Amino acid sequence: MNYYSLNKKAPNVSFKDAVIKGLAPDKGLYFPESITPLAKGFFNHIEYFTNNEIAYEVMKQFVGDEIPEKELKKIIAETLVFDFPVVEIEKNISTLELFHGPTMAFKDVGARFMARCFGYFNKDKNTTKVTVLVATSGDTGGAVASGFLGVEGVEVVILYPSGKVSDVQEKQLTTLGKNIKALEVNGTFDDCQAMVKKAFLDSEITSTKNLTSANSINVARWLPQMIYFFIAYKQLQNKRRKVVFSVPSGNFGNICAGIMAQQLGLPVKQFIAATNINDIVPNYLETGVYTPKPSQQTISNAMDVGDPSNFIRIQEIYKNDDSLLKQHLTSYSFTDKETKKAMVKINKKSGYIADPHGAVGYLGLKKYFKKKKAQGIFLETAHPVKFLDVVEPVLNKTIEFPAQIQEVMNKKKVAIKISKYDELKQFLLKS
Repeated sequence: MNYYSLNKKAPNVSFKDAVIKGLAPDKGLYFPESITPLAKGFFNHIEYFTNNEIAYEVMKQFVGDEIPEKELKKIIAETLVFDFPVVEIEKNISTLELFHGPTMAFKDVGARFMARCFGYFNKDKNTTKVTVLVATSGDTGGAVASGFLGVEGVEVVILYPSGKVSDVQEKQLTTLGKNIKALEVNGTFDDCQAMVKKAFLDSEITSTKNLTSANSINVARWLPQMIYFFIAYKQLQNKRRKVVFSVPSGNFGNICAGIMAQQLGLPVKQFIAATNINDIVPNYLETGVYTPKPSQQTISNAMDVGDPSNFIRIQEIYKNDDSLLKQHLTSYSFTDKETKKAMVKINKKSGYIADPHGAVGYLGLKKYFKKKKAQGIFLETAHPVKFLDVVEPVLNKTIEFPAQIQEVMNKKKVAIKISKYDELKQFLLKS
């Protein structure tokens, strides 16, 4: 399997090179040359496969012969060390819980898979040391920090917006030490992402540093997210009814992975990209005009993105045919007030405690179901404990800290404060 740049001005590369480079030399995102649907028999008997077996079938064509079968199966086994339960909330609506990993966020899957791919590629220690440079709006930082901690030949530098991530999220990315460095940026997530992109374009840095990204722009972070859509389907009692997935969406990597799963044959009726007031994609689907704008801060901070990087991949899947795209993708935006009301409603109806992102996903299903009926699953992308300052006052409940959160909360935060790109540049050149 080779990968091509969506800017179409760079040579095609192997899976290994796509992972290590992150971005193509022309600064385009990498995309697989082909997508081969899985056999129908696989779906007909999916409940008889283990999660690891499902993951191997899903991932093997995208890795190709870059990683031997035995090693790929080992990487998958070390990635999927937690469960992905589908929990019923009300009639025709369930949630897929993606927060049972070490940092209690859906990004644990992609980060663990990607880190282990790097570990395999660096196993002979002849590979040039890699600097993973990543911007986070919340959960990416912690997941990447956890996934790459102690990986040989890899240094991780995480940029996060000061005061715009939760206390738990900040602790998860600033307390690990070793090969993990955190930079606290005086600005928004968009400012962090702009700095990262500028660094990738800076020849003074790239001539001395082997930079790559661990955001969902990297194929090894993005593609493994297909796996849990298959695992959710495996758990459905009635597989004759097509399912609708509502995905809380910020940078659009997660929903793009879901759409890739559909391309592999997963029988999904519709995808709903549920956003907060950062409504670039809902506006695009309504007007046909894609207009990035500065992100606005909300209680669902992981979705505070004003220019979603992965939407171009979704357009590529549908060959830039908007009419075809709209047949498979619906997008709605919701305010913080609507999100809080949804959190209360979910809790009163079922006793379930949803985090703000999951509540936005729930709202997406409810709005879609006003016009069409189906069985729906919204993604609960992070444990509510990561958003205590929102969840506890909204629900008037106290949430106990799970063990993996207690572990980091007592550790000391270590972060370097920066305000402008030149400070990032100097840090990278000196480190």
